Amino acid sequence: MTESLIQGNHHVSLKPAGKAAFDRTVAFYHETLGLPILRAWGEGDSSGAMLDTGSGIIEINADGKGEQTGGAIHHFALATRQVDTVVAAVRAAGYPITVEPADGALPTEPPYRVRMAFCKGPCGEVIELFDEK
Repeated sequence: MTESLIQGNHHVSLKPAGKAAFDRTVAFYHETLGLPILRAWGEGDSSGAMLDTGSGIIEINADGKGEQTGGAIHHFALATRQVDTVVAAVRAAGYPITVEPADGALPTEPPYRVRMAFCKGPCGEVIELFDEK
Protein backbone atom coordinates (compact mmCIF):
# COMPACT_ATOMS: atom_id res chain seq x y z
CA MET A 1 0.00 0.00 0.00
CA THR A 2 1.23 3.49 -0.83
CA GLU A 3 1.73 5.82 2.11
CA SER A 4 -0.97 8.50 2.27
CA LEU A 5 0.03 12.04 1.46
CA ILE A 6 -2.80 13.28 3.69
CA GLN A 7 -2.63 13.29 7.49
CA GLY A 8 -6.29 14.14 8.16
CA ASN A 9 -8.90 16.88 7.89
CA HIS A 10 -7.59 20.31 8.79
CA HIS A 11 -10.59 22.63 8.61
CA VAL A 12 -14.03 23.40 7.25
CA SER A 13 -14.50 26.96 5.97
CA LEU A 14 -17.65 29.03 6.47
CA LYS A 15 -18.18 32.44 4.86
CA PRO A 16 -20.98 34.45 6.45
CA ALA A 17 -21.81 37.71 4.61
CA GLY A 18 -20.44 40.63 6.63
CA LYS A 19 -19.44 41.39 10.21
CA ALA A 20 -22.89 40.97 11.82
CA ALA A 21 -23.34 37.50 10.26
CA PHE A 22 -19.73 36.68 11.19
CA ASP A 23 -20.43 37.61 14.83
CA ARG A 24 -23.60 35.42 14.88
CA THR A 25 -21.69 32.51 13.36
CA VAL A 26 -18.78 32.76 15.80
CA ALA A 27 -21.26 33.05 18.69
CA PHE A 28 -23.08 29.89 17.52
CA TYR A 29 -19.93 27.78 17.37
CA HIS A 30 -18.20 29.34 20.41
CA GLU A 31 -21.05 30.11 22.82
CA THR A 32 -23.76 27.62 21.80
CA LEU A 33 -21.52 24.64 20.93
CA GLY A 34 -18.63 25.59 23.24
CA LEU A 35 -15.79 25.42 20.68
CA PRO A 36 -12.67 27.31 21.80
CA ILE A 37 -11.43 30.15 19.59
CA LEU A 38 -7.87 29.27 18.52
CA ARG A 39 -7.12 32.54 16.73
CA ALA A 40 -8.92 35.59 15.36
CA TRP A 41 -7.87 38.35 12.96
CA GLY A 42 -9.01 41.36 10.95
CA GLU A 43 -11.81 43.88 11.34
CA GLY A 44 -15.24 44.42 9.82
CA ASP A 45 -15.86 42.42 6.65
CA SER A 46 -12.23 41.22 6.79
CA SER A 47 -12.74 39.47 10.15
CA GLY A 48 -11.73 35.85 10.53
CA ALA A 49 -11.50 33.23 13.25
CA MET A 50 -10.55 29.59 13.71
CA LEU A 51 -12.35 27.44 16.28
CA ASP A 52 -11.15 24.07 17.58
CA THR A 53 -13.49 21.08 17.17
CA GLY A 54 -11.11 18.78 19.04
CA SER A 55 -10.12 16.92 15.88
CA GLY A 56 -10.07 19.75 13.36
CA ILE A 57 -10.88 23.40 12.84
CA ILE A 58 -13.84 25.47 11.67
CA GLU A 59 -12.57 28.60 9.92
CA ILE A 60 -15.02 31.51 9.68
CA ASN A 61 -14.43 34.51 7.39
CA ALA A 62 -16.78 37.52 7.18
CA ASP A 63 -16.30 38.00 3.42
CA GLY A 64 -19.04 35.64 2.22
CA LYS A 65 -21.96 36.34 -0.07
CA GLY A 66 -24.76 34.95 2.14
CA GLU A 67 -26.37 31.55 2.49
CA GLN A 68 -25.06 29.13 -0.11
CA THR A 69 -27.15 26.44 -1.73
CA GLY A 70 -26.22 23.43 -3.78
CA GLY A 71 -22.72 22.21 -4.36
CA ALA A 72 -21.15 18.81 -3.91
CA ILE A 73 -20.70 18.89 -0.13
CA HIS A 74 -23.94 17.89 1.56
CA HIS A 75 -23.00 18.40 5.22
CA PHE A 76 -20.21 18.11 7.77
CA ALA A 77 -20.39 16.10 10.98
CA LEU A 78 -19.26 17.12 14.45
CA ALA A 79 -18.44 14.31 16.86
CA THR A 80 -20.18 14.48 20.23
CA ARG A 81 -21.08 12.13 23.07
CA GLN A 82 -24.09 14.36 23.89
CA VAL A 83 -26.27 14.55 20.77
CA ASP A 84 -29.45 15.37 22.70
CA THR A 85 -27.77 18.08 24.80
CA VAL A 86 -26.29 19.72 21.70
CA VAL A 87 -29.69 19.59 19.97
CA ALA A 88 -31.27 21.33 22.98
CA ALA A 89 -28.59 24.05 22.91
CA VAL A 90 -28.98 24.58 19.14
CA ARG A 91 -32.78 24.73 19.45
CA ALA A 92 -32.54 27.18 22.40
CA ALA A 93 -30.27 29.40 20.29
CA GLY A 94 -33.03 29.55 17.65
CA TYR A 95 -31.56 27.36 14.92
CA PRO A 96 -33.61 24.66 13.19
CA ILE A 97 -33.22 20.96 13.93
CA THR A 98 -33.79 19.28 10.57
CA VAL A 99 -33.53 15.67 11.81
CA GLU A 100 -34.32 14.89 15.43
CA PRO A 101 -31.91 12.71 17.46
CA ALA A 102 -32.19 9.02 16.62
CA ASP A 103 -30.27 5.82 17.14
CA GLY A 104 -29.34 3.85 14.08
CA ALA A 105 -26.85 1.43 12.62
CA LEU A 106 -25.02 1.42 9.34
CA PRO A 107 -25.37 -1.96 7.64
CA THR A 108 -21.78 -3.07 8.15
CA GLU A 109 -20.55 -6.29 9.72
CA PRO A 110 -20.65 -5.87 12.66
CA PRO A 111 -23.27 -3.07 12.55
CA TYR A 112 -21.86 0.44 13.10
CA ARG A 113 -24.14 1.83 15.82
CA VAL A 114 -24.60 5.59 16.03
CA ARG A 115 -26.81 8.31 17.47
CA MET A 116 -27.21 11.33 15.23
CA ALA A 117 -29.21 14.45 14.50
CA PHE A 118 -29.01 17.26 11.94
CA CYS A 119 -29.37 21.02 12.26
CA LYS A 120 -28.78 24.15 10.22
CA GLY A 121 -26.19 26.69 11.31
CA PRO A 122 -26.10 30.47 10.91
CA CYS A 123 -24.71 30.35 7.33
CA GLY A 124 -27.28 27.80 6.19
CA GLU A 125 -24.71 25.01 6.62
CA VAL A 126 -26.04 21.53 7.37
CA ILE A 127 -24.40 20.07 10.48
CA GLU A 128 -24.65 16.44 11.55
CA LEU A 129 -24.21 15.78 15.26
CA PHE A 130 -22.67 12.30 15.41
CA ASP A 131 -22.03 9.88 18.27
CA GLU A 132 -20.31 6.55 17.59
CA LYS A 133 -21.79 4.03 20.02
